[in-house]
Amino acid sequence: MLVSTRGRYALRVLADLKEHQEDGRIPLKDIARRQDISEKYLESIVKTLVDGGLLNGTRGRGGGYRLSPGAESRSVGDILRLAEGSLAPVACLVPCAEECPRKEVCPTLPLWRRLNGLVEGFLDGLALGDLLSEEAIDDAARHAALR
Repeated sequence: MLVSTRGRYALRVLADLKEHQEDGRIPLKDIARRQDISEKYLESIVKTLVDGGLLNGTRGRGGGYRLSPGAESRSVGDILRLAEGSLAPVACLVPCAEECPRKEVCPTLPLWRRLNGLVEGFLDGLALGDLLSEEAIDDAARHAALR
């Protein structure tokens, strides 16, 4: 599984806003500067996050972005699916994918299903609110490994 810059930057934007939430609405240019990401590229990512209900945005003087109520409880898996579309390690496990004609005889399918379950279990077990806590990340990894 390869998480694109779009997914990684979406998490960085949300982590930045969580870290600076006491500052009120944060202008996109401030996030872009702190995260060293192109403001133009962030515009499309932030639109996805707003459409997905994770951010509230206000335009104009005094405008900017902040986390939506309840955003901190959304799972990292949900956020990455919103940004990436899928977390599946192989095409045959992507939701709504055309069924693989080798599904019944594929010797590696159980491997990919197990990997998919581990990745999704880990990412779904970690909330945005936990993203800045190394302890919470370690706990989510331990829990996913026990499944």
